Amino acid sequence: MIRQWIALTSASGLALMSAWAFAAREEIEFFVSVDIPTLNFYVIPSEPDWIHREQVLPWDVNTRKLGGLRRTFDVKHDSSAIEARLESYPHLANGRDSRENINLLVSFNGKELSHHPVPQQVVTAEEARGGARVMLEIKPRADSTYYPGDYYGTVSIIFNVAAPGG
Repeated sequence: MIRQWIALTSASGLALMSAWAFAAREEIEFFVSVDIPTLNFYVIPSEPDWIHREQVLPWDVNTRKLGGLRRTFDVKHDSSAIEARLESYPHLANGRDSRENINLLVSFNGKELSHHPVPQQVVTAEEARGGARVMLEIKPRADSTYYPGDYYGTVSIIFNVAAPGG
């Protein structure tokens, strides 16, 4: 009888302990990704943690001026220069009057980009062949007027390699 009682209480204790152990469970789920560029052509942010997040341009309340954004990119191409163009005219909009848009100036490696369909050279063949770290800069155009509100926009840059010899 004592053996049965010990077996029953031991089994009950184990069941309670295992139920208690499962009650203290935690699960964590997160996404992992990687973008591995080809070794003969790439244009990638030097600090990859910012590119997929919204970038907030700094507003200085005292001077009533809008600041810009500066980030570096690593670039490389084995045999020719790298060209770039904007997919559309860069601006910030508040969703109200288009006359209140804040027009942006976008430059890459010190060269102002345009949304003209013909791309322009932004990295020489010599720079690209050895690989380089270059600056992307986005800032408001000098003629911008600022109105109160929340503004949003997208800057889309298309990079491609120049034709050989170009």
